[in-house]
Amino acid sequence: MAKYLVIVESPAKVKTIKKFLGANYEVAASNGHVRDLPKSSLGIDVESDFEPKYITIRGKGDVLANLRKLVKKADKVFLATDPDREGEAISWHLSKALKIEDKDINRISFNEITQNAIKASIKEPRKIDMNLVDAQQSRRILDRMVGYKISPLIWAKVKRGLSAGRVQSVALRIICDREEEISAFIPQEYWTIDAQLSHNKKKLTAKFIGDDKDKIVPSSEAEVNSILKAIEKEDFTVSEVKKSERNKKAPLPFTTSTLQQEASKTLNFSTQKTMRIAQQLYEEGYISYLRTDSTRISDEADALAREYIKDTYGDAYYLAASGEKKKGKKIQDAHEAIRPTDIKRTPAEVKATLGRDLFRLYQLIWKRFTASRMSDAVYESTGVKLSAGKYRFGMNASKLKFDGYMSVYMSDEDEKADNIVLDSFKKGDVVKLENFEPKQHFTQPPAHYTEASLVKTLEELGIGRPSTYAPTIGTIIARRYVIKEQKNLYVTEIGEAVNKIMMQSFPSIVDVNFTANLESLLDKVEEGSVNWKTVISNFYPDLDEAVKVAEKELDAIKIEDEVTDVICENCGRNMVVKYGPHGKFLACPGFPECRNTKPYLEKVGVPCPKCSSEVILLRTKKGRRYYGCENQDCDFMSWNKPAVEKCPECGGYMVEKGNKLACADEKCGFTKNRQQEA
Repeated sequence: MAKYLVIVESPAKVKTIKKFLGANYEVAASNGHVRDLPKSSLGIDVESDFEPKYITIRGKGDVLANLRKLVKKADKVFLATDPDREGEAISWHLSKALKIEDKDINRISFNEITQNAIKASIKEPRKIDMNLVDAQQSRRILDRMVGYKISPLIWAKVKRGLSAGRVQSVALRIICDREEEISAFIPQEYWTIDAQLSHNKKKLTAKFIGDDKDKIVPSSEAEVNSILKAIEKEDFTVSEVKKSERNKKAPLPFTTSTLQQEASKTLNFSTQKTMRIAQQLYEEGYISYLRTDSTRISDEADALAREYIKDTYGDAYYLAASGEKKKGKKIQDAHEAIRPTDIKRTPAEVKATLGRDLFRLYQLIWKRFTASRMSDAVYESTGVKLSAGKYRFGMNASKLKFDGYMSVYMSDEDEKADNIVLDSFKKGDVVKLENFEPKQHFTQPPAHYTEASLVKTLEELGIGRPSTYAPTIGTIIARRYVIKEQKNLYVTEIGEAVNKIMMQSFPSIVDVNFTANLESLLDKVEEGSVNWKTVISNFYPDLDEAVKVAEKELDAIKIEDEVTDVICENCGRNMVVKYGPHGKFLACPGFPECRNTKPYLEKVGVPCPKCSSEVILLRTKKGRRYYGCENQDCDFMSWNKPAVEKCPECGGYMVEKGNKLACADEKCGFTKNRQQEA
């Protein structure tokens, strides 16, 4: 009979860990959390020092009953949940639910599921770290307060089934702010001038830089023509040849955030898919723990990696170990970066045993980690400047002299070697001009957020932590606050409505700095320098007051369905505007007797620029807003709302961009303030 019991979170770990520990150990799984706050109520006694009321999660009774039997039979119980705040909290909840006394608690944690790591952790059991538990309790309670206090107001204002969240509401605001920036963006015209040259029978392109004093970016065709006229009879003379060597350091190994970003860019994985696959790789013993914001690597793993590189790639690719700089912000430094558990287990070796997606993610992690321990790539750069009268042109070429870490791993940011060779130029050479190629361009608006860029922004702003990025993005997509099209995230009508309520009634909840400061306080709870109930007691009164004010305002508004002049053909009533998963639609107010619904064609009061029918507000299949014509035979379409007023410069139609009107034709470029319409 087994003498010792090891309790893990996931059933997927049970078989592997049992194999490592042998017959004296029984290994069982809790299947994640076993206790939580009740779904039916707030579950926090605000009158009694904000004490949480935990209950057994529905469906976990049998799991706990089985674990209790195993605990009674065991001489010693090891709590081996994940090595982070949440894992520590699960161990604490298990100790309470299984009634394990403090003196009998043996908490173990490991960063990887390997025989050495498991056996080493068994030898060094510890007590539960209550600072970690309290940090997790604080997060859970803060999130519960925001969700349970604010969500009912959003149900009343918009529709049932929606929700507000402490982190998700900030993420939604960030996306909404970017959408407003894009909508209000007015392109600025600029020009480039390329000089097509020939030298020693080679065709080359030099780019216009400016004059002998300043860099110049021409803003009009007239300015370009003036420059070309001034240099049409000038010789192109080499004024400077500059050669240099540049080292490019290997990237750091992956953290949760950087893995999500790179997997999105290179593998087209959503953040949730990345975490799901990484979890499987971790549980099957292929990679180290996946929720981390540390780039640290254990001394043992680091030494083995450098030895492998030396043996496999040679001395030139071997980089001697040196002290790594620590980041300024809080790091979960008990963790390592994400890495393969055994660098000798190459992607080629595991390809046959891993499924396609598991293999692709493992290969990405293996290559990044291996590259992080390799020598720099070395570039040889040549820059050539040419004078044409008082104006300057330039050419640059970069040649990869030594690939270093790039022999294993290259990201989008890594430069490819140029095919251009500028070795033959000497100062004073006169180069033959073939012709000029002036090109008109327009500045581009900020890019729409993708999952990768949103994760990066959340991390930079200090919003959320490694374990929260994927569920936060998953929630706002599942609630249809945002939709995803070709990687880009777009705000839906429902998302705009929810963000507007949050901005008006709960500005501090969606304030980026406030949320980042709260995350910093949770880190201090983890360090033991701030009491967790102090954080809760300082947060709750302001939230409670804001909710009370919002409730009064909602009572005063008394939301009614918007009645339209569209008649229900089934029963003759005037149809009303309702919110659905995709935004507004028309419904008969006689529901449930009459269930008639129709698409809501919202007229915007502007004649179609093409056929003079009415312009209506429409949505793509996924919910992104655009403007089209009610006449189905007309192909008019605009992402920005058209204006009634015509452009005084070219006679075309204008669109609203923030507080301005702009000509829809970028080449025209006319703009005016909207308040000047009258």
